[in-house]
Amino acid sequence: MSETRPVPRRESPWGRPEGDHREPKAHRCNDRAEDVIQACFEGNPFKTVPGPFKLFWQCMRSKPGEEPTEPFTYLQLDPPTREVKLE
Repeated sequence: MSETRPVPRRESPWGRPEGDHREPKAHRCNDRAEDVIQACFEGNPFKTVPGPFKLFWQCMRSKPGEEPTEPFTYLQLDPPTREVKLE
């Protein structure tokens, strides 16, 4: 999985509960979803969306740490990598 990028945070009119210091983090398949959305605007969606959507679906169905490592189709991001755990 690629390194986490900061997530924009909005201020709530009700504020934050005392002692709540949690920060939002993006879903592990967020970049795949963005790739699908970008594919919708790159020509004929019937031809551009299926490839990125397949990778998005694989990501959503995978367990954390087992996301697909194929490069993004339209986003200019480095492809996700898997951390190898040495035992």
